[in-house]
Amino acid sequence: MILLGKEIKFPNVESATPEGIVAIGGDLSTKRLTLAYQSGIFPWYNEGEPIIWYSPDPRMVLFPSKLKISKSMKSILRKEEFKITFNQKFNEVIAQCKSTFRKDQGGTWITNDMQKAYIKLHKTGIAKSVEVWQNNELVGGLYGIDLGAIFCGESMFSKVSNASKAAFIYLTRKLENEGYKLIDCQVYNTHLASLGAEEISRKDFIRFLKN
Repeated sequence: MILLGKEIKFPNVESATPEGIVAIGGDLSTKRLTLAYQSGIFPWYNEGEPIIWYSPDPRMVLFPSKLKISKSMKSILRKEEFKITFNQKFNEVIAQCKSTFRKDQGGTWITNDMQKAYIKLHKTGIAKSVEVWQNNELVGGLYGIDLGAIFCGESMFSKVSNASKAAFIYLTRKLENEGYKLIDCQVYNTHLASLGAEEISRKDFIRFLKN
C-alpha cells in the first residue's frame, strides 16, 4: 500500500488493490484533488479515517447519448414541475448531499474536510453543481468535477421524488450538447444503471481521460 507524502503525485492506477485502493494519506489540496481526477482517482473515506484514494475496476460511466428516460420521467419533465439551474448554489448542494441520510450507505461519506475542499474547487471553476427547484425551494441537486470532456459525478440529493433524477438528466443533456464524452459515476448502483450508466474497464476509462 502506497502512503502519500507532501509531494503531489499518485502511483499508477494499475497498482490498485482488488478493492480499487490506489493510495492512502496526503491531503485534499486543490492541486492534489485536480491531479487525482485527471488520473482517474477519487477520495472516499469516513470521518476520522486517513484519506483513501480509489480507482475501481470496473468503472461505472454514462455515455450521454445512451441516457435512458422512463415514460413516467418524461411526463414529469414535460409538466415542468422542476426548475433547473447550474452553479448557482454549490455550497448549499454539497451541504445537502452531506446531510442526506442514505439507507444503503448508513449515513454520509462527505467529511467536513471534503466539504471545504470541494468548495475551494468550485471557486476555481473545477467543481460544479446542478440545482433543482420546486416552488422556489431547493429540493434536489448534484455536484461533481468538470474535466472539460468528462464530468466526474460525486454526489446527489433529493428532498422530493425524482428531483435528483431530474438534475442528472438535465446535466446529461447539457453535456451531450457540449460534446462531452462521458459522465463518471465511479461505482455501480441500480439508480444510475436505470438511467443508462454501464460498467467499463479501468483501462478503457483511463484511455478516455488521456484522450
